[in-house]
Amino acid sequence: QVQLVESGGGSVQTGGSLTLSCEVSGATLWSNCMAWFRLAPGKEREGVARIYTATGTTYYANSVKGRFTVSRDNAKNTVLLQMNSLKPEDTAMYYCAADLAIRGCFGFDSRIYNAWGQGTQVTVSS
Repeated sequence: QVQLVESGGGSVQTGGSLTLSCEVSGATLWSNCMAWFRLAPGKEREGVARIYTATGTTYYANSVKGRFTVSRDNAKNTVLLQMNSLKPEDTAMYYCAADLAIRGCFGFDSRIYNAWGQGTQVTVSS
């Protein structure tokens, strides 16, 4: 059974940085789409970054482009989300998700992703 475990969340001030980590166990995701979503109170779930592990190709939501960087460490079976220049509106629970099917990396529709982590909280204060 594939399990995703996020870590690295915390509280920072505006302009600060955090790096989230998503460790995958139970499978090696060599050619899969992995994404980071976030959910803030009163808002809809938002896909913020995704990576196709076979090629390292990345995609970002406009709200985080230029500030967040998603990467993978295939040796550690881990996906990272480096978050810089954090803003209060980045405050949310962040979830790692994986599409276990091998079919490319096509979007932020949450229905594509069939494995999810438990989430890690990111709080940005002004």
